[in-house]
Amino acid sequence: MILEMKVPSPGESISEVEIAAWLVKTGDYVEKDQEIAEIDSDKATLALPAEESGVIELIAEEGDVVEVGQVVCKIDTSAEKPKASSDKEEKKKDTSDEKQKKATEEKQTESTPSESNKTYASGSASPAAKKILSEKGISPEQIKGTGKDGRITKEDAVNATPSMGSSKGGKRGTERKRLSSLRRKLAERLVSVKNETAMLTTFNEVDMQPIFDIRSEYKEAFKDKHGVGLGFMSFFTLAVVKALQEFPQVNSMIDGSEMISYDYCDISIAVSGPKGLMVPVVRNAENLSFAGVENEIKNLATKVRDGNITIDEMTGGTFTITNGGVFGSMLSTPIINPPQSAILGMHNIVERPVAINKAVTIRPIMYVALSYDHRIIDGRESVGFLVKVKECLENPIEMLMDNNVKKALEL
Repeated sequence: MILEMKVPSPGESISEVEIAAWLVKTGDYVEKDQEIAEIDSDKATLALPAEESGVIELIAEEGDVVEVGQVVCKIDTSAEKPKASSDKEEKKKDTSDEKQKKATEEKQTESTPSESNKTYASGSASPAAKKILSEKGISPEQIKGTGKDGRITKEDAVNATPSMGSSKGGKRGTERKRLSSLRRKLAERLVSVKNETAMLTTFNEVDMQPIFDIRSEYKEAFKDKHGVGLGFMSFFTLAVVKALQEFPQVNSMIDGSEMISYDYCDISIAVSGPKGLMVPVVRNAENLSFAGVENEIKNLATKVRDGNITIDEMTGGTFTITNGGVFGSMLSTPIINPPQSAILGMHNIVERPVAINKAVTIRPIMYVALSYDHRIIDGRESVGFLVKVKECLENPIEMLMDNNVKKALEL
């Protein structure tokens, strides 16, 4: 029986995907549920599992853009699985043939002079060509002659273009490859944000010492109790929730001539994965505790890095947090994640001298940035939002933990 495998729908509003890579080749025997291909949609890279066991025949090629529901391969389910012993014999035979071929090539190389087809004129320049090349600062070795026996002619020298800088004999190769569907879509979205929104960025700085103190005292007990570390993301996520509740316009977005506001906080968290930047969503973050946020972020990040994240888990966020600090970024202007209206950028933590109570002291400082769409968010809301985030992070016990650290951390 021949089974035709069709491209499944990765999610709503997705009508086509790209065959990113085939993990098998025509004639291979595949097992049911074995991953046979990677397919790129405009939101994620997903695995395509075999629906049945059998011998596969590929129809679509790598790089092809195919519609959802289109047949991309066929599986002969009546074919018998090859025996392991014959596989080993075939591999052994292939290896032996390869060794014999290599030995023959080496023998031929030794017996055949590599320069036998060249003459004294090969690569040499005529007097006129030599003068022109000298004036251009080009070595004759850089030019491929078109004259008899490879001689460099005057015309070759006139058409020669000097390289940028002098070559020292190192590698100068280039590589061209097609961008993945995910990367192309990301590029389109980023350009559209710059062109279609009135994006501005406001900055502030946060004294991270209070959070350092809490983590230093309670991180071991927190990990023992909840099985996950007490990181910075839970503090930032809950601080953002507080600020969004006070400044609901930041938790809104434009739809044509209308503004849509949300009474819940679905926080998108930017995570770097093997296929690029993914933005899974922490749903209803306003209802989560510190442990709840940390566990949810850990689960989503693991799915991204393992390639198991779904389209539904990456859509519908109302606000985004991105942390360039993990890569060493001191300051940046993050780009809004459409159709959202704002994004908070975290950065690295550096010990800096600051004035506290008229005395200079060293504190761990993080610069934070809020990029926002000025069409819907005014300066008062954007600055007020970021100041609220700063206040929550610098006074976490009072503003995020209701003056009871152990209860907030569920210890």
